[in-house]
Amino acid sequence: MEHHAIVTREQWTEARTAFLKKEKAFTRLRDELNAERRELPWVKVEKAYVFETPEGRRSLADLFDGKSQLIVKHFMMAPGESEGCVGCSFEVDQVEGARQHFKHHDVAYVAVARAPLDEIEAYRRRMGWTFPFVSSFGSDFNYDFNVSFTRQEVESGRAYYNYRMTEVGIEDLSGISVFTKNDAGEIFHTYSTYGRGGEEALTAYAYLDLTPKGRNETGPNHDLTDWVRRHDRYETEGKAGNCCAVS
Repeated sequence: MEHHAIVTREQWTEARTAFLKKEKAFTRLRDELNAERRELPWVKVEKAYVFETPEGRRSLADLFDGKSQLIVKHFMMAPGESEGCVGCSFEVDQVEGARQHFKHHDVAYVAVARAPLDEIEAYRRRMGWTFPFVSSFGSDFNYDFNVSFTRQEVESGRAYYNYRMTEVGIEDLSGISVFTKNDAGEIFHTYSTYGRGGEEALTAYAYLDLTPKGRNETGPNHDLTDWVRRHDRYETEGKAGNCCAVS
């Protein structure tokens, strides 16, 4: 930053205006991409999934909470873990403000992890989150949507994730899946994204990308684990640990 170009206001405006053309082209391309995403085909969900919630056992249909659209955050928190993935925690920190608008736009949101409900609830209370956070413990849900892997797959080092066979070293990775439900109660899987696809939901990144230092992820991992910590551990937590920050 010490060697950055310093120019007159007129020169700055000229450079900024030229860059604006690229930003507008990117915005138009993003609009096209979003429209194309909405046109992707759907898959009917035939299996009956059951989740443990603070209100008791609930079906996937119940998680819609009266809405026709459901966003599911596949949260990395395996049975026996006292806290969830730092990257997933970073992501859902940014959901609370959006949720108050989701409910007025026919969208429900829920986080799902494999950990038992009591472990999830302890962590949710610690973090102060109010969004629904449910357990898929004992269910095929995480495996069917390719965010959890068997011990055999982990031991082999390879599993199907992000639409390809890839290296995995842990039993859970991150993702977002979207579902819709029609008036007949039929549920359809419309979209899933994994790895860096989740960055689209990170408003903190959107702001950091505007700053001179950007994301400034210059540590050994060159991802959010270089600096992000659970929001109640910035002063005390060392290494971030396992994370969903994969390419």
